[in-house]
Amino acid sequence: MRNQLVAIELSTFDRHAPIVESTAAHAERPLSWADEVATQRFATRLATAQAIGDAFITLQGNLGAGKTTLVRHLLQALGVQGRIKSPTYAVVEAYTLPHLNAWHFDFYRFSDPREWEDAGFRDIFAGAGLKLVEWPDKAATVLPLQDLDITISSDLEGARHVLVKAYTGRGNSLLTACVGDEDMA
Repeated sequence: MRNQLVAIELSTFDRHAPIVESTAAHAERPLSWADEVATQRFATRLATAQAIGDAFITLQGNLGAGKTTLVRHLLQALGVQGRIKSPTYAVVEAYTLPHLNAWHFDFYRFSDPREWEDAGFRDIFAGAGLKLVEWPDKAATVLPLQDLDITISSDLEGARHVLVKAYTGRGNSLLTACVGDEDMA
């Protein structure tokens, strides 16, 4: 019996979603925010994105970079009333709105990624709702793939330099919705 070479039509394979999504960013945009008003403008556009309701967004940057400020403006744009504070000591703050649930996490105090699982956060991340995570590197080995990653740094004049990376289709939709021409670096 001889080996036969068989041709396979591969054009049908591109219609199927990957089993495991790549960890490489699909798209990224460098941005510049001159002041807090620019941060608020970005957050307001992000809040109006159709894909925001079930998004998982990570926020990175040094202490004081503006992560919590961005989250505060985003949650206010979504309709949260009252004080919005950093969950550094509580680890998570939950917000219930008529149209979505949102959780703001701060993993700064984690010393081991297993603390994420021990805290029971797996169920929150598996369910519907907006998940906003500061200091995701503290639980990186157990977190699911984020839709969007926002890295913020500041300069001596107080301007924010931002890199927004989309990792999923939802992340691409969010990136397209929230980046305006005035934000571009």
